[in-house]
Amino acid sequence: MQSSVRHFGGAESAGRPAPGTGAGRKGLKNDALGMFSSVVIGLASTAPAYSLAATLGLIVVAVGLQAPIVIMLSVVPMLMIAYAFRELNASNADCGTTFTWATRAFGPRTGWMGGWGIIVANVIVMASLAEIAGAYSFRLVGLDGLAKDRLWTTVAGIVWIAAMTTVCYVGIEFSAAVQRWLLCLEVGMLVVFAVAALIRVYTNAPPTAIPVSASWFNPFEVPSMKALTSGVLAGVFIYWGWDTAVSINEETVESTRIPGRAAVLSTVLLLIMYALVSTSAQAFAGVGSSGAGLGNAGNSADVLSGLGETVFGSHGPGLILSRLLILMVLTSALASTQTTILPLARTVFSMAVHKAVPAQFARVHRRFLTPTWSTVGMGAVSIAFLLLLSSFSGNVLADSIDSIGLAITFHYGLTGFACLWYHRKILSRSTKDLVFKGVLPGLGGLIMLVLFLYATIVYAAPKYGSTSVDLPLAGPTGGVTVVGLGALLIGLLLMPVVTRGHTVALKLQRNLLPRHLPSHTAVYSASRYMPADTGSGVGGDWFDVIPLSGTRVGLVVGDVLGGGLRAAATMGRLRTGVQVLARLDLVPDELLSRLGDLVEQTAHESEADHGPGHRRPQVHEAEGVTCLYAVYDPASGKCSLARAGEPVLAVVEPHTGAVDYPELPPGPSVGIDGPPYEATELKLPPGSLLALFTGGLLQAADGRDAGLAQLSKVLAEHRTPLEELCDRAVTTMLPGPVDEDATLLVARTRLLDRNQFTQWELPPDPAAVATIRTAVSKQLRDWGLDDLTFASELIVSELVTNAIRYVGGPIQVRLIRDRTLTCEVSDTGHTTPNLRHAASDDEGGRGLYIIAQMTHHWGTRYTTTGKIIWTEQDLPADAR
Repeated sequence: MQSSVRHFGGAESAGRPAPGTGAGRKGLKNDALGMFSSVVIGLASTAPAYSLAATLGLIVVAVGLQAPIVIMLSVVPMLMIAYAFRELNASNADCGTTFTWATRAFGPRTGWMGGWGIIVANVIVMASLAEIAGAYSFRLVGLDGLAKDRLWTTVAGIVWIAAMTTVCYVGIEFSAAVQRWLLCLEVGMLVVFAVAALIRVYTNAPPTAIPVSASWFNPFEVPSMKALTSGVLAGVFIYWGWDTAVSINEETVESTRIPGRAAVLSTVLLLIMYALVSTSAQAFAGVGSSGAGLGNAGNSADVLSGLGETVFGSHGPGLILSRLLILMVLTSALASTQTTILPLARTVFSMAVHKAVPAQFARVHRRFLTPTWSTVGMGAVSIAFLLLLSSFSGNVLADSIDSIGLAITFHYGLTGFACLWYHRKILSRSTKDLVFKGVLPGLGGLIMLVLFLYATIVYAAPKYGSTSVDLPLAGPTGGVTVVGLGALLIGLLLMPVVTRGHTVALKLQRNLLPRHLPSHTAVYSASRYMPADTGSGVGGDWFDVIPLSGTRVGLVVGDVLGGGLRAAATMGRLRTGVQVLARLDLVPDELLSRLGDLVEQTAHESEADHGPGHRRPQVHEAEGVTCLYAVYDPASGKCSLARAGEPVLAVVEPHTGAVDYPELPPGPSVGIDGPPYEATELKLPPGSLLALFTGGLLQAADGRDAGLAQLSKVLAEHRTPLEELCDRAVTTMLPGPVDEDATLLVARTRLLDRNQFTQWELPPDPAAVATIRTAVSKQLRDWGLDDLTFASELIVSELVTNAIRYVGGPIQVRLIRDRTLTCEVSDTGHTTPNLRHAASDDEGGRGLYIIAQMTHHWGTRYTTTGKIIWTEQDLPADAR
């Protein structure tokens, strides 16, 4: 659907709406990145040099000499979550990552909070990245005084955020190229620093040097569990960011495979790098609380800049290397700033595509194929948050780092649980699935949950961190909790507003669908409806089992184009329309034609609502409706069908279990111009299984043919109870959440028992009226329905007399004893009888009026040879 855009001053729009919600359909540049670029972006996003500079001192203060092992242990939950990202990405490569996956696993509310957690973490980290980038910019040129001035570091930080936002706006390939150069400088300098520090320790050791000891790698020597938890929580921060490699999945070649592998590989490379640098830095500087010691509170915010001249010296090549070390931290912060904008913008972009945030954020640049509003908007939000945090926090860096930990553990933990729940139905398929889709993600999520709860309690202490805020109800509270938890709670408050549309649409959809299928003599039936799990996903799928005259039954599945509240409302109108048309006894092809008239009327009404000044969308929800309508007659075993669009029918032979997909005459989608609809007729043995379903049931398969083959294996077990068969079909065909609605309706056919109906052939002779009256009376006595004899004789007499008088030709009478007593009189005429209200002096015209008074329902349906007038009478209570 296209949206009109109003242009001011004649300027060309820089963006266009994303074309679809699925992976690879949002308009981003496909296949722009390979494995190497994905790993580079994953590493750069963690900002190894900056993360160590800002966090190593905090970890040392918490755990002392065991800092290296705590840093190494911190990777364990991260690696578990990396596997969760890999498995979820393999199932659904969507740039919304946690937002999309949590929505699919737990619903739109949880998904919204997952996306909000990503936004909070990335926006908060931008404040610390911007401050350290600003400070190192001044230190690089020798302006140490300005580097300590909050105003100037804030201004410089704003400039860098704007610059990196521009780089991201220009294009993903340009961003990757910048990252390759920045990361090479960063990793190269870290390795040089680590090697130089270790050489100094064992050749020209400073007074603070400590030889590397095996005890550093013994976690049991950490002073307390509280210290270990604090250290691991801080350690989680330095690994955070590798998931950017997954956030750019839709712009990566082999989007379901390479991003997940890049995330795991990035985590392993970070472990090696951090173990080397933390060990060498601790061996060189020690953990003392003064001088160059890593435990010096004055250096805890930035341990690397102070070590540069100490390790390399302050003259000649040493001065150059010291400046390069400062440049390394600067480029690390800049690289991370840029790569933080990437997942932030793409998460918001995906949320906009799925209608979880305003649709403007789903616009894509026509030339660069990057999110426009999402990139620029999140850059502006990050600048605003930096200004806000600088205005009340005494130490922006320390408070923002700690508060990031809350958001990180929240959305990473949610991803771990989402992976476990998403794949829960296939965990028993193999040991590999159990471990990598269940055990590791579940344990990772559990560890993240424990860390989140612990941090929430500890950070709330007024003395924790650099800032305390006096809250109205809670009193003095640590600024870290106010920033971190407060930001998450804002998302909780916004959640009902942004998910209201999905909730209302889903509730409307479920209320418009049948809650229970009616029991019927003709078929046993069961159904499943699976709404899409995206924020915009509730669509217009529907199904129905409609009792018809003569114990026949109508089976229908349909799908309305689009999603959301409008599609659900349109579905309700069409379902009602099909029910009304079906009860007029229209044959399937004629019913679809009349349904097209209803669709056209709906589209015209919508066009009128837009008014003359607005363009009507090219395709309305009511246009492009797909529908399969079948009528099964249990007296003859014949099934008449017609289709509009692509719904599929499967027929299972009752004796062999062979599954067939009969070729039905093609027909255009309802509301779309095309050739007339054509019905076809199938002769079904009793016990045949019919499966009617929409295309959404095949969406998870590798192509239509593979999906049909997969479904055939399930339907071949046709003797399984229908409810269980539906469950197996859904579990097999849709093992995880779905992109679009899916509907399955199964029915097992039956034939009427010969003692349930009887029929007579009559000549067009007035003497036949008395004969049929006698025959009907006898049959009703045999059935024990003496109470209905008088009315039935009168009905048969009137209808047969009219057929003889006005039509002639052969006449057939049929009685059916089911939940009602049905009387059918067929002739070769094609004229519909009309019910009249005869005047008191009229000599005739009262026959149908009397019949209408004596029956519960009556009507007319047409056949290829004429028409059938039918009546239904309620059975006595003791005969039901």
